[in-house]
Amino acid sequence: MNKKLRVGLFGFGVVGQGLYDVLHKTKGINAEVVKICVKHRDKPRPIDVEYFTFEKNDILNNDSLDIVVELIDNADEAFEIVSTALRKGKAVVSANKKMIAEHLQELYIIQQETGSPLLYEASVCGSIPIIRNLEEYYDNDLLNSLDGICNGTTNYILTKTSEENKTYSDALKEAQQKGFAESNPRLDVQAFDPKYKLNILLCHTFGVFVKPESIFNFGIQNLSAADSTFAREKGLKIKLIAHTSKLNDKVIGYVIPTLVNNDNMFYAVRNEFNAVQLGAAFSDKQFFYGKGAGGHPTASAVLSDISALVYRYRYEYKKVEQNGTLPFSNDHKLNVYIRYPNEAFLKELEVTDIQQRFSSHETQYVIGRVSVDTLLRSNLNDRDDVFVAKWN
Repeated sequence: MNKKLRVGLFGFGVVGQGLYDVLHKTKGINAEVVKICVKHRDKPRPIDVEYFTFEKNDILNNDSLDIVVELIDNADEAFEIVSTALRKGKAVVSANKKMIAEHLQELYIIQQETGSPLLYEASVCGSIPIIRNLEEYYDNDLLNSLDGICNGTTNYILTKTSEENKTYSDALKEAQQKGFAESNPRLDVQAFDPKYKLNILLCHTFGVFVKPESIFNFGIQNLSAADSTFAREKGLKIKLIAHTSKLNDKVIGYVIPTLVNNDNMFYAVRNEFNAVQLGAAFSDKQFFYGKGAGGHPTASAVLSDISALVYRYRYEYKKVEQNGTLPFSNDHKLNVYIRYPNEAFLKELEVTDIQQRFSSHETQYVIGRVSVDTLLRSNLNDRDDVFVAKWN
């Protein structure tokens, strides 16, 4: 394609600036950012003010723009921008995992109706090209499972608590100082961020659309010294892992801290890095690894999508057509480690098949089996006296 594609950009934060940098330093991509829509008029910015506008329609109604790139925080505003741009016939790139997860089926339908492509590699696992691989390389291989460390913030915190014996609060503070964690880290540490990413991956792995609220997520915000000591004494590490697989003609999925041993590939994934492991019928297990946090790693995924649009690439959603009738279910049980406040809580979770039980003045835990459906209904993220981890 000889024509240079003209890009309209929403948002000029860490990722937006990273995109501008890499796009203007990469000679092989025939595209340029010509207009940037931002909110704050008085904020100092490192490039010429002529690039900027404060009115979204200066981009959405600009027929000379070929691609709209959406990199803002607000999911509701992002959906309005993305859906409007698609309906106006523009190609769109987004990194907003919350917006995409909450509206994925609707966005799929809009793409089918308009023919406008939406690419969102940057919404999942930073620089790891997992969606494109699921769409292209694994379009015919029968996938059985996907597991992923999909949040660099929590993996950084867990690395510090495991390897340097830091407390959760100290490790979180360090992650915030390095820019990996927000001042309000709830979406990361309570595992909402990796849940949104898993929601998107469910569509490209198994072709099913699932509402985020139907997926169980529990994070690391209640991690205690006792939990870290338990893992260390067992020769294990705690990793926050998103999982989906096929089980008896249904699809399951959840995000939960998981105890892994040194034979597990995730054991060696440190700091802000992400990793995804796929299990397939023909290619067996394959492992993807890369940076999951930071402006340039995410911007590199946005850049890759822009490059793909230069060649008129689009997601085909073949698995939606192949497997769209597969049901999503939470009707299955996990082996779990549970640090709990009292016996009433164990009854509330309906814990069965208890294999180990420990109690001291400082802590008490059991290892047993719990239904994912019960975990989902228990709203564990609203409690501060419980820690649950999958026990493989």
